[in-house]
Amino acid sequence: MIGTSKELAEAFQNASLSKNVRFIKVSIRNEHLEVDDNIPIEGSFDDDMEKLQHLVEDNVPAYILVNLESPESEWLLVSYVPETSSVKEKMIYATMKNSLIKSIDATHLKKESLFANSKADLSPSAYKAHQAHTNAPKPLSAREKELEELSAADRQAGGGAYESSRTRISHVGAGVGLAWSEDVELALKELGNGNTNQLVVISIDPDTETLVLTSADECDAQDVGKTIPSNDPSFALFAWSHSLTSPPRRDIFFIYACPSYSPIKHRMLYSSGSSSVIQKAKEILSSTSSNLSSRKIETSDPTEINEEFLKNELGILGAVTGGSANIGGDEKKGFARPKGPGRKR
Repeated sequence: MIGTSKELAEAFQNASLSKNVRFIKVSIRNEHLEVDDNIPIEGSFDDDMEKLQHLVEDNVPAYILVNLESPESEWLLVSYVPETSSVKEKMIYATMKNSLIKSIDATHLKKESLFANSKADLSPSAYKAHQAHTNAPKPLSAREKELEELSAADRQAGGGAYESSRTRISHVGAGVGLAWSEDVELALKELGNGNTNQLVVISIDPDTETLVLTSADECDAQDVGKTIPSNDPSFALFAWSHSLTSPPRRDIFFIYACPSYSPIKHRMLYSSGSSSVIQKAKEILSSTSSNLSSRKIETSDPTEINEEFLKNELGILGAVTGGSANIGGDEKKGFARPKGPGRKR
C-alpha cells in the first residue's frame, strides 16, 4: 500500500520554518512519497521559476512544492505528469495527490494547485496564466443563469427581495453545477483510454462543491461493492472488460451510492449534482476510446454490487431479486426503501 515517509513531513516542516527553500521535489518510490531534492531560494520568484524546468525530467512525473514567499507563507503544489508518462504512473500520481496533502501541514498550502503535463507549463508566464484563470469569475451554471435572469426581471419590475446565484448552496435541491478537479478529469480520461477493469471513485467536497478523486485503480467486478465507500455518499465509474457478449466489450457503468444514514445535506448535494456529473462524464469519455453506458446504478448499499449484480444489469441473468439498488437506462429511478439501520463499519 502506498504511504508517506517521515522524511517528507520533516522536510516540509523544516523548509516552512527556515523560509530559505524554494522547491521540494517529491516522487513516489517503493510505494512511498519521498523527497528527491531541496532547492534553496536564490533569486526572485520569477528567476527561480525559470529553473524549475531543469528540476524535472521529460518523461518522469513528480510533485513539486513551491515556496511562494507570500505574506501568508503559502506553498503551491505542482503535479507534474507528462503526457508521455505510463497509464499506471498517471493513475498513481492522480490518486496520491490527496495523500500528499494530508501528510504535510496543509495549512500552508495554497488552495488551488497547478497541474502540468509538460515542462512548458513550469514557467513564470505559465504560472501567471494559471493565477489569472484561478482568479477569474467562475462561469455560471445553467441553473445559476436562470436565477440571475429571474432576479434581474424581479428588480426591473420593482420587486423587493431577490436571490442571487451566490445563494445556490441553500438551493441544493434545485440542482447544482459542481466544479471538477483536474485529478478527476484525468482519472476519467485514463479510464476511458484503458482496456482493463478499472474503478474510479469520486466524492464531493461540501465546502467548495468540488468533485475530488477518492481512488482510481484496477478492480475486479466481484470487488466493486467492497471498494466503494459504504459510510459516505459517492459517485463511481466502473469499466468492465468481459466476454459475456459477442464480440467481447468493455462497459462503463455510472454508480451513485448514497447510504440512507448519510447527512441530509450531503444526500441532497449528491442527488442534485448527479445529473451534471453524468453529463460531464459523458463529455470527457467521448474524447476517449470509450463511452459511458446508458445503464446507471443507484444504491443505498454499495456492497450489493458484485459480478452477479453486473451480469443482471447487462441482462445476462434474470432480474435482480431484492436489494436496494435500482438499475435502468436513461430513466432515473428513486432509491428503494432503506432496509433498516445502516451497517457502520
